Amino acid sequence: MTDSSEANKERNREIARNEEAKQVTGSVRVSISAVAVVVIIGGILFTLGWLALR
Repeated sequence: MTDSSEANKERNREIARNEEAKQVTGSVRVSISAVAVVVIIGGILFTLGWLALR
């Protein structure tokens, strides 16, 4: 193969690695957001339940 072809393949591999890292970061952000929403809703429900029992 030519040097140009090898350079293109290496460039494509680097792009694929970068895209994979972006997807992982995005997934982590979504997961953290989901956990935060659950904690907030749980806190609200706990507070409402506690107030109802008083």
